[in-house]
Order: sequence, then C-alpha cells, then structure tokens
Amino acid sequence: MEIKSRVPGKIVRFEKQVGDTVAVRDVLIVMEAMKMKQLVPSPVAGVVKEYKVQPGDRVSAGQVVAIVE
Repeated sequence: MEIKSRVPGKIVRFEKQVGDTVAVRDVLIVMEAMKMKQLVPSPVAGVVKEYKVQPGDRVSAGQVVAIVE
C-alpha cells in the first residue's frame, strides 16, 4: 500500500526501517509542517518495503512517501 503525506512539509526522520514489521497506526515518518511536527502513521499492518523520500526532502500533500505491504 502506498503511504501518502497528508500535508506539505519536510521529512525529519524515519521511525521504522525498511524490513520492519508495523501495526496499524505505528508511526513511520516524522515530518515538520508549519513549524510543527507531523506524524505519518501506517494505515495498515505489514512490512515497510520502501521509502520514496529521504530525511531533509520536502514533500507535497498527497505525495507517496513509503510503501507498506
């Protein structure tokens, strides 16, 4: 499943690594948006397959940031 950013902002760090198992609502990415931290949770249980961004990248709302299967 493609995980998308809900808001535009900057990627701060990954909370899970590629290959990690995640549960629903586990935080995958911490972003900074409007000078506030925003969390990107997984909407599904599965395994983190890939990140489409890197820390420091700027993303737009709706941009795919990770893949969880």
